[in-house]
Amino acid sequence: MSEKSASHLILDDAIVTYYDELCTMTRRRGHAPATANDVVHELYVRLVDRRTSLEGKSSLKAFLRRACANLGIDRLRRDRFELKLFSGSEAEALAVASDMAAPDANTDLRRRLSILKATIMEMSLQRRRVFLASRIGNLTSNEIAIRIGISRNMVDRHLRKAFLHCLDRLEDAS
Repeated sequence: MSEKSASHLILDDAIVTYYDELCTMTRRRGHAPATANDVVHELYVRLVDRRTSLEGKSSLKAFLRRACANLGIDRLRRDRFELKLFSGSEAEALAVASDMAAPDANTDLRRRLSILKATIMEMSLQRRRVFLASRIGNLTSNEIAIRIGISRNMVDRHLRKAFLHCLDRLEDAS
C-alpha cells in the first residue's frame, strides 16, 4: 500500500472515530450545529488536499482537535468580518459613491458634446471667441477684453448669453 493511501485511510478512520467529539467541541466554542459540522468537513477536506502525513503523530486525536479549533477560530473571524462588511442596508450601499461611470454615461456624454459643439457654432463669431477664450483658454474677463479689444462689461455680457444659450440647447435635448 502506498504512503498516500495509508495516510488517507488513517485520516478516514480518525475522522469517523472522532467526528462527533470534534463537532461537540466546535459547538462548545460558539458555533451553531450546522457550522460545527461544516468546520469538521472543512478540516477533512483540507487535510486530504494537503496530503498531510498523519503517521507518526504522537496523538492523532489531539492533532485533529487543535486543527479543528483553529479552523473554528478562522470561521468565527470570517463570519464577523462578513457581518461587518455586509451590515449596512441597501440604501446605504447605494449611497456609496462609485469611481466608475455608469455604462450609458459615455453614450450620453458623446451626444451632449455633439449638441454643445453645434450650439457653440451657432453663436456669433465674437461671442464664440469670448466663450472659447474663457472656457478653453482659461482667460479672465479682463484678459479677454484686452486681447479682443472690447470692454469688460461686453465680455461679461457675451459670456452670460453664451452660457444661457448652451444651457437652453442642452435642456431642450434632454
